[in-house]
Parts: sequence; C-alpha cells; structure tokens
Amino acid sequence: MCGRVIVDYDENMDVAGNTELAGWMTQRPEGYQASWNLKPTQDIPVAFTDHKSGDHRFELAYWSLVPIWSKELKTKFPTFNARSETAAEKASFKASVKNRRCIIPVSGFYEWTGPKSKRTPHAIFGPAPIIPMAGLYSWWHEPDAGDDEGWHLTATILTRASAGVMEPLHDRMPVFMSDELLQDWLDPETVGDKLLMEAVSEGAVSLSEQLREYEVLPLRGDGPELILPA
Repeated sequence: MCGRVIVDYDENMDVAGNTELAGWMTQRPEGYQASWNLKPTQDIPVAFTDHKSGDHRFELAYWSLVPIWSKELKTKFPTFNARSETAAEKASFKASVKNRRCIIPVSGFYEWTGPKSKRTPHAIFGPAPIIPMAGLYSWWHEPDAGDDEGWHLTATILTRASAGVMEPLHDRMPVFMSDELLQDWLDPETVGDKLLMEAVSEGAVSLSEQLREYEVLPLRGDGPELILPA
C-alpha cells in the first residue's frame, strides 16, 4: 500500500541521484504546494511524456486513476494504487499500462504497523531527495464539457510485494523506478505489457534495501513537524 506521501521539493528542484528524471522536473508544477500528509484524491505531482506531442510534462494530477469511460470523477473501488502484477489485465488500468505511464516523484511516504486499535505510522525516505515511484495516468473528461475543456489528469501509484526495509512494515510497497528503466517507462513508444511491468517491479528491489524509516506521531493536519521522530 501507499496511501500517504510527502511532497516537499527543494526550490531549486534538486533531483540529485535521479539524473534521468531531471529532464522532466525542471520547475515545480503550476499550483504546487508542499505537503507532509498528502492523501488520495488530492493533487499529486506526476512526470510523464505526452503520448501525442512527445513533450515532457510535470503537472498535478488527481491521485486516484479514473478511466476515460467512467461517468464521474470517482470509482466504485480505490484506484490510488494498482498492483503491478495485474495492472496490464485490469480494465481500469490496462490502457494506461500501454502508453500512459508516469513517474510520481515524492520526498517520502508513510506506512503503518501495529493493531487496528493502535496503528503506528512510520516515515520512510530514500537515499536521495526524491523517491521516483512508478505510476499510471489517465485523462478523464467531464461528460457534458466541450472537447477543449473539462479534462482532468488522474494517476495511480503501482505497488508490488515488499522487499528490503519495507518487509517488516507491510506486505506491499510502491514500485520504485530505477534510473536505468526510467526513459523506457516514460516513452509512449515503448510497448507497455506484463514484461515491462515485471522489469520495473524487479528493479524496485535494490532501492527498497536503501530506504530508511522511523516511527512518527499520529498524522494530524499537515506540516513539516509530522516527519519528526516520535
């Protein structure tokens, strides 16, 4: 699972350690606001290549993928995460797997341990300022809007079985994108299929071993104090 993330970009867009991503993250997205408790259905930054023009884009998206055929900007089931093992087969995600893939660059994220009555949040960070998570995107269009208006960019974060530091925290973790596969992942001309999904999923294991985590206080509100150790 990945249901809460931290997005706190350096004003100079420092992407040290993620050199391939630098070509997309040249400036903060329009409307960007830092968040230390960003939740599904809020706006999350996504980097992608426009599948028509080929332009590099870095924009805010509604965090929960809504397929183009949906009648409203929501789904009957959660779509803020998609299982990498089955996304290429699922009706909601398979079109995006084909040529609408993105990176969701976060500063960190949270996971919880313990019984439901007393859940303990853990803040998780990578070895570099940005953790690039593999995602999928879709454009949803308001049914009554004109052709040139009413479009909403929506996105989901891919997950896989946990490895490394994540294993004691949860049985699922985000699919972290390696520099080596990032260009292919963001290229709409690269065929999106189960083999590509398997490759990026396997590539996530090495970064999972470099993560660091620690307990924090229950998440209330939003602000940098949320990532202070408990």
